[in-house]
Amino acid sequence: MPWTPTAYDPDDFANRRHIGPSPSEMEEMLAAVGAVSLDDLIDETVPASIRQTTPLSWSPLTEAGLLARMRAVAGRNKVMTSLIGQGYYGTVTPPAIQRNILENPAWYTAYTPYQPEIAQGRLEALLNYQTMVADLTGLPVANASLLDEATAAAEAMTMAERTAKSKARAFFVADDLHPQTAAVIETRALPLGIEIIRGSVDSLDPSKVFAAIFQYPGTYGHLHDLTDDIAQLHRHGAIAIVATDLLALTLIKEPGAMGADIAVGSAQRFGVPMGYGGPHAAFLSCRDSIKRAMPGRIVGVSVDARGNRAYRLALQTREQHIRREKATSNVCTAQALLAVMAGFYAVFHGPKGLRAIAERVHLSTQRLARALRAAGATVSPEAFFDTITVEVGVGQAGILAAARAEGLNFRKIGVDRVGISLDETTDESVLLRILRAFGIDAAPPHRGGLAVPDSLVRSSDYLTHPVFQMNRAESEMMRYMRRLSDRDLALDRAMIPLGSCTMKLNAAAEMMPLTWPEFGGLHPFAPRDQAQGYTEAIEDLSRKLCEITGYDAFSMQPNSGAQGEYAGLLTIQAFHRANGDHDRKVCLIPVSAHGTNPASAQMVGMEVVVVRTAPNGDIDLEDFRDKANAAGARLAACMITYPSTHGVFEDTLREVCRVTHDHGGQVYLDGANMNALVGLVKPGEVGADVSHLNLHKTFAIPHGGGGPGMGPIGVKAHLAPYLPGHPESGGSGAVSAAPFGSASILLISWAYCLLMGGAGLTQATKVAILNANYIAARLRGAYDILFAGNRGRVAHECILDTRPFAAHGVTVDDLAKRLVDNGFHAPTMSWPVAGTLMVEPTESETKGEIDRFITALLSIRDEIAAVQKGEIAAEQSPLRRAPHTVEDLVAEWDRPYTREQGCFPPGAFRVDKYWPPVGRVDNAFGDRNLICTCPPLEQYAEAAE
Repeated sequence: MPWTPTAYDPDDFANRRHIGPSPSEMEEMLAAVGAVSLDDLIDETVPASIRQTTPLSWSPLTEAGLLARMRAVAGRNKVMTSLIGQGYYGTVTPPAIQRNILENPAWYTAYTPYQPEIAQGRLEALLNYQTMVADLTGLPVANASLLDEATAAAEAMTMAERTAKSKARAFFVADDLHPQTAAVIETRALPLGIEIIRGSVDSLDPSKVFAAIFQYPGTYGHLHDLTDDIAQLHRHGAIAIVATDLLALTLIKEPGAMGADIAVGSAQRFGVPMGYGGPHAAFLSCRDSIKRAMPGRIVGVSVDARGNRAYRLALQTREQHIRREKATSNVCTAQALLAVMAGFYAVFHGPKGLRAIAERVHLSTQRLARALRAAGATVSPEAFFDTITVEVGVGQAGILAAARAEGLNFRKIGVDRVGISLDETTDESVLLRILRAFGIDAAPPHRGGLAVPDSLVRSSDYLTHPVFQMNRAESEMMRYMRRLSDRDLALDRAMIPLGSCTMKLNAAAEMMPLTWPEFGGLHPFAPRDQAQGYTEAIEDLSRKLCEITGYDAFSMQPNSGAQGEYAGLLTIQAFHRANGDHDRKVCLIPVSAHGTNPASAQMVGMEVVVVRTAPNGDIDLEDFRDKANAAGARLAACMITYPSTHGVFEDTLREVCRVTHDHGGQVYLDGANMNALVGLVKPGEVGADVSHLNLHKTFAIPHGGGGPGMGPIGVKAHLAPYLPGHPESGGSGAVSAAPFGSASILLISWAYCLLMGGAGLTQATKVAILNANYIAARLRGAYDILFAGNRGRVAHECILDTRPFAAHGVTVDDLAKRLVDNGFHAPTMSWPVAGTLMVEPTESETKGEIDRFITALLSIRDEIAAVQKGEIAAEQSPLRRAPHTVEDLVAEWDRPYTREQGCFPPGAFRVDKYWPPVGRVDNAFGDRNLICTCPPLEQYAEAAE
C-alpha cells in the first residue's frame, strides 16, 4: 500500500504554534482582502524603497530543543549566596504565589487596566500593594509601582522640584545612598539643569537645595534618625525624600513618622527573585498635599452604575496621556506583575509574618556582628538592620576570595572594607560559612537584643486592613488569587486587539526558564564570571537584534519602552555634546508619532516642536522641512514612529531622515510598531540612527497587567560610544539600577527569537499585516477605515472612525464597553485620533477569533444604526447600558431590549461567557473622592448610598 508522509510538522513552532491562521485560513483571508498571495499583499503594503534585501539568517529550534539549550546556558551561571545587598536580596517566593501568579497566564498576559470593568482583580491586587507601601512607609498615598529603586528616586527628585517652595536649583544626595541610585539621579539631573550636591548628612545646608534624598538604612548599614534634618529642610521650603527598605520598616521607625515628604524603594525582597537585576516593583509614596504631582499610575476606588464598589486608575494616570510634553512622567513606567507578587507576599505573610522574617534577618545580622567583633574585627555601624561593614585592610582580596570559596559573595567597598547584607534565606549554615571566610571556626553567639536604638524602633501599627489579616491557609490564599483572576479579561481568555500594544502570544516554553533558580538567583552585581550564561544569552540576543534592525550596537539597560525612548535621546544628546553642539535642543515630533515621545523629550530637556500631518495621515513633509529649517543648527533630533501610529507605511521615511541629517540632527525611530517591520525593513538601513524596541510588544515578553517591559536601544556605530554606562562597570550615564535592566526577562525575547528563527519572525510580520488588512476589509463599509496607504492597505493595525456616531449620542466609550459584553477587550480608544478605535490583531490570533471579533463589531454597528434611525435612544440602548453584569441579568428588567440582546450579543460565548464583575465605572465620582488605599469596609457602603 502506497504511503505518503504527512507534511505537518508538530515541532514547527513558528507556523503551527505562534502564528494563528492555518495555511488554508490564510487563503480565505487573502481572498477577502483581494490579494493573490501573502507576498503580493506585502509588496502592496510596504514601500519597495525601504525593503531589506537579505533574509534573517538563523534557523529555528523546536520547543524541546529550546529548553535543552536554555538548560545548558543556565548551567553556565554559578549561583552563589550573594550577600552584596545594595538593594537586592535573597528572598523566598511562596510556591502558591509562584504557581498562581508568576506562572499563571491569567496574570501575566493581562494588559494595563485602563478598562476598569475588565480589570477589577488586577486593580484590587494593586490597591493591596499601594496600601502595603503606604502603611509601611507611614505616608498616606502610594502609586501602583515604578521601574526600580533608582528610577523611582530620580522621579522623586523631579516631583520634588515641581512641589518644593524653595527656589534653589540644587538637589542633595547623601553619600550613603546606593551608588546605582545616585548614578541614575545624576543622569536624570544633567539635562534638566539640576545641580547635584553629594555629601554626608551632617554637611547638608538646607538653604541651598530644593530637596534632599537620604538612604534609610544606609547603603553601608547605618541607621540615622532623620527627623531633625527633615525639619531643617522644611524650614527652608525644601522636600525630604527617604529611600528605604520595606522589610526593615516592620521594625524601624517609618519615614512618615520622621516627617518625610516622599519615600521610595524596591519591593524586590517581598518574594521577587533577584533575576540578575529585575524586573522588580519600585515604590513611591508621599504626603497627601503633593499627591497630584506623583508620577506613574495610581489605583483609586470609585463606584459603578449600580453604586457598587469599583476600582479604577485614578485621574493622575489619565492626565499623563493627554498632556504630551507637559506630562509629569511617562505613564508606561510600571512593574504591575511584580507589584502584584509583592502585594500578595504581604497578604500571604501578614504583618506578624513580615515582622517575624525581619526579626530573624536582624537578629542573624546581630549575631554575626557580635561573632566578628569577638574575633577582633572592626565592625560598623553600631545601629543597623541587616547590613554591616567590616574593615579588613590589605586583606580585602583574600577575604573576598575566601568568601567565594565558601560559595558566598561579599560586597567590595573601597580598598579595605567588605559589606555583608543578610536576608530571608540566611540560615545557620550561611552564618558558619561567613565566619569561616574570616578564619573563624566558632559558632555565632545566641540571639541578643535589637541593634536598633529605642528612638528608632517602630511603634505604629501597619497592614491593619482585613485583607492582610486573612486566614493564611493555602486553600484560602489560592481561592483569593483565583477569585481576583476570574474578574479579569486577559489574553488567556480572548483576543486583546489593542493598537500599538501588540498583545501577542507569550509562549509557555519561552516563560518556563524564568523561574529556574540558575537564572532567578543571581545578584546583578555578582562577579561577571558567575553570570556566563546570562552573558551568552544577552550577547546572542544583541547580535540577533542588530541583524533584525540594521543597527551596530545595543544597550540592554533600559527597563521599559519609555526608558528606551529616554535613553535613546540621552545618547543623541551625548553625541552632540561630544561634537561641541551644546545648543542643539530642538526635537521635531509629528502628530503621528507615538504618544510617549513628547514626555520623553521633555525629560531630557529638549524643546518639542510638533509637526503637522497631511490629510492622508502621513507626516506633512512641507511642514517638517519648514520646522527643520527654522531649527537649523539647533536641531537635535526628530522622533518618528514607523509605521506611523495611523497604521500606515508612509513613503516619506527616507526624506524625513535626509532632511534631519542635512541639518545635523539625528533620527530617533520609535520601535513601538516593530511588529510590522521584522524581516521586512531594517530601521538602521533606511536612515534611522537610534531606536528602542518594546520587547513586551514585538518580542513576546508578556505585558503582565502593565509591566514588566524592556526597551533596549539599538544605535548606528557613531552613537555606540554614547550608550548608557553603569557604575558597576566603571561607566556613567546609567538609566536604570542594574547594568542590564530587567535582565531575567531578556531570556523570554531570546527564546522567542530562537524558537521562531529568522524566517519565522519574517512570517509573523507578514501574517500580522494580513490579519489587520483582513479586519479592515471585512469592516469597510460598516466603519470608515481612517487611514490607508496608497494602495488602500493598512500596516499591522487599522483605525476605525467612530466619530460620526457621536452626532447620535453614541460615543467611543459606548463601543468599548459594549465589546466587553461580547467577551473582548476594547481596541485602543481615542488615540492617536480622538473618537476612534485602533485595532491590532497581531499574528497570533486565529481566523476564528478574528471572525468572532468582526461579528461583534458588526452587531454593535447594527445597534448604532438602530439609534441613528430613532428606534431606540442612545441612553436606553444596550450600548450605553454596557457592560452588562450578572446582577443586571437577574435584577428586574425594565429595559427596551431583551436580556438576550443585552447579555448575549453575537460573538459572545454562551457557556464560557465572560461576565464583568462591575458595571460601567463612574470616573468622575472617583476623581471627586480620591481613595488610593484599601478603605474601611464601611466606606464602601457609604459610597454606594
